[in-house]
Amino acid sequence: MLPRSFRLPSLFALLFGLMAATPSYAQNFPTQHPWNTLSPAQRNMLSPLQSQWDSFPPRRQEHMLERAQQWLTLPPGRQQEIRDRIARWQQMTPEQRQQARENQHLYDTLPPAKQQQLHDAFQRFQQLPPAQRDALRRQWQTQSPEQRQQWLRHLGPNSTLPGKHAFGMPGR
Repeated sequence: MLPRSFRLPSLFALLFGLMAATPSYAQNFPTQHPWNTLSPAQRNMLSPLQSQWDSFPPRRQEHMLERAQQWLTLPPGRQQEIRDRIARWQQMTPEQRQQARENQHLYDTLPPAKQQQLHDAFQRFQQLPPAQRDALRRQWQTQSPEQRQQWLRHLGPNSTLPGKHAFGMPGR
């Protein structure tokens, strides 16, 4: 135990040290960014999220603001691609979104060679005329799991349609 003459100064030193450390400690935690404090460019970029924005946790808001900043550096064509993806995501049902998340997880767990194979097959599929893509989707959806497996085995590595979770097709 410290002598009484050292206790009070030691307590003040400790309190002063804690007060000085508080601002740097607080910087590690993101703060809430209310919608009305965002810049016009940020509000424009994040407008699809306006109704939910103030309910997002600070970390999510920070992440979205960082992504908005990155967005500004993208060429217009890439920005439009992302807008299209966001619009498709917003039109999905919760079940379709969950399936998309599962598909992404499955893709992320594939070895790089398989990811490339799947990517190539998807590119070939995208290059087909829309009517042919629709016909292949319908054909795929009407097949039993066994028929799908057989079809995939016969199509081989250059097939138009990749594995069972590709494209978020329902009915699997």
